[in-house]
Amino acid sequence: MSEQTSTPKLTGQFSKALVYAELKHHNQVRKGGDIPYFGHLMSVAGLVINDGGSEEQAIAALLHDCVEDAGGPATLDEIGKNFGADVARIVKECSDTDEDPKPPWLQRKQHYIDHLGQVGEDTLLVSVADKLDNARSMLRDYHQHGPKLWERFNRKNPQDHLWYFGGLLDAYRRRGLDSWMVDELGRVVDELKRQVAGGDRIVLV
Repeated sequence: MSEQTSTPKLTGQFSKALVYAELKHHNQVRKGGDIPYFGHLMSVAGLVINDGGSEEQAIAALLHDCVEDAGGPATLDEIGKNFGADVARIVKECSDTDEDPKPPWLQRKQHYIDHLGQVGEDTLLVSVADKLDNARSMLRDYHQHGPKLWERFNRKNPQDHLWYFGGLLDAYRRRGLDSWMVDELGRVVDELKRQVAGGDRIVLV
């Protein structure tokens, strides 16, 4: 159900960001399949919007992987010019690296966890939405494919991924992030742990 408002909550800037994100990611698909990566970006933006995020946060959600996956610092400059300094800052703070080649996985992930202690509060909402959508996708795919899921990742030990999600949860809780998505991420990760351990196959996503 919906109702009309006198002032739109999302402006033409959000529409512009949709087009920009699709152009930056139009050749990319999710790991291990042929689902357009753009679907992940829309899901993250939807989570941010539904949790009361601002238009700037919603735009940053659409663009959160642009620097890391589609152009590095030059793309960050474009984002700043087209969508403003706040959006560019959130995007930068959501990126685990802009280096090419990327540093080793463990180094990048530990740095990202530590980095969450210093980022802006507005960045935390975008970050947890990103990680929640990733965790949900991982859980759905594990339910469908079982242990074969891990073959699509460079890090093939599921305990590495569970360690990372655990570190993220600790970081969000230390910052006192007031979002239902923190508890939801914890629930999804707990379910993934149970499945990896060979427990109940029922998925509650």
